[in-house]
Amino acid sequence: MSSTLDARGMSCPEPVLLTLNKLKELQKGELRVLVDTDTSRENVMRAAQSQGWTVKEVKTAESGYELLLGKQ
Repeated sequence: MSSTLDARGMSCPEPVLLTLNKLKELQKGELRVLVDTDTSRENVMRAAQSQGWTVKEVKTAESGYELLLGKQ
């Protein structure tokens, strides 16, 4: 089961901090993160990978980006 974190409308580093907190809480599985800027997209992907998570999918949505992060 995947969780969703909506970090649209927030400026960095808030999306990254929220994502890291949620990843720590989940420990494994999938997390869908919604962001609305290129900077947030890049920073969230980099932060997730630094914690051993994989960026499984990046979709461009009308309100920004939808990132699917996963960890076994």
